[in-house]
Amino acid sequence: MFIDKVRIHVRGGDGGAGCMSFRREAHVPKGGPDGGDGGHGGNVVVEADASLSSLIEYRFKHHFKADRGTHGKGSRMHGATGEDLVLKVPVGTVVREYFEEERETGQLIADLTHDGERIVVAEGGMGGRGNIHFVTPTRRAPAFAELGEPAQERWIELEMKLMADAALVGMPSAGKSSLIARMSAARPKIADYPFTTLVPNLGVARSGDYSFVIADIPGLIEGAHEGRGLGHEFLRHIERTALIVQVVDLTGDYEGRDPLEDYEVINRELALYADELAARPRIVVANKIDAPGSDEAADRLAKRVHEDSVAAAGGDEFGPSPIDPKLYRVSALTGEGADGLKAAIATKVHELREAARADAENDVQYDHVWEHRRRERDRRFDVANLGGGVFRVSGPQVERMVVQTDWENEEAVAFLQHRLKRLGVETALEKAGAVDGDEIRIVGRAFEFESARTADDMFKELDL
Repeated sequence: MFIDKVRIHVRGGDGGAGCMSFRREAHVPKGGPDGGDGGHGGNVVVEADASLSSLIEYRFKHHFKADRGTHGKGSRMHGATGEDLVLKVPVGTVVREYFEEERETGQLIADLTHDGERIVVAEGGMGGRGNIHFVTPTRRAPAFAELGEPAQERWIELEMKLMADAALVGMPSAGKSSLIARMSAARPKIADYPFTTLVPNLGVARSGDYSFVIADIPGLIEGAHEGRGLGHEFLRHIERTALIVQVVDLTGDYEGRDPLEDYEVINRELALYADELAARPRIVVANKIDAPGSDEAADRLAKRVHEDSVAAAGGDEFGPSPIDPKLYRVSALTGEGADGLKAAIATKVHELREAARADAENDVQYDHVWEHRRRERDRRFDVANLGGGVFRVSGPQVERMVVQTDWENEEAVAFLQHRLKRLGVETALEKAGAVDGDEIRIVGRAFEFESARTADDMFKELDL
């Protein structure tokens, strides 16, 4: 089964807790703290794999979680790091944020276009630090350690787009499947009724020293750009192809359609779906030249293709145009003209590859972009005045600090107060109108606010 879009929930592994321990050995009267750190949780990684052709692995299982880190121990023994969970996807998969409650797609995370390319979609939690890290000249024996950091979790959308050099597009029963079978080793289902092809097919073709991957896209109909038929499901697979091969049925099929009208319909649908597709390099193929009376239709189509090519070149008959001015006349049934078409596609694909290779240094480093964006969002926090002297502080980093704190340990709570103050939470609360005695809420904990001008501690936890 061909599955090309799924939504899954991913969660990294939680970090292990740091250890609070003191060295206790004979003849070592002042051993000092020796608690080890907790291990980091594993990440959830999405990796492109050229051996896969569908997202079917994620059709029934939608929740994935990496291993957690283990806790630290005494004698400076650090916990083990949790193993990463690697989710394999086909090359050409687009990874986006997804918000399950709103059922909306968010920002692009990565576009995995190369075999082995990977992106971390849910980071594991940092391991908590052992008490060896909290020694200062005035705190020689810290009796606290950090708990492990909770892992990131989110919904993501995986959308597969075929990675083909050329795509055969056209109306239903235009002969696209027969053409791909003629030019490559692909063997799609072929029949004399429309919509025989329900999923895209890929084939590898060779002409001389050049080879290319060609895709047979299921037939498009008028209104495909609006989602009629399965327009959106198929049109997105054309977005990545370097070359569009537009197949026109000279016979008009059993409906007796006008070949020129079919040609115009596909042109409009491509342009209306995405402006960039209208400017994509294109070869037009007149299929079924073996049928009686096809010569006149082919001549009319050739004239229109030449006119469109000149118009696209700004009126210059010899200028560059995305549309090849030549109409390629073939018969997928008898094979007439197929070798010439294959050679033309191979040559054009080679030219486009060379041009793309020259721009390769401008490729986006998605891992760096996504990580920078994630860290910026991680540091931000908001203060909301709920009324009645109650304020809520929310933000990923602030909330993780609170969750990491051992609330049974007074030293750990005091350390949290110091960290929140350095982060600017106290200043933000004062700007929002908080005064001494107001209630401050952070992820299920409630505190009484006391400004630093009147007390050494910023918060005192309320008994709930």
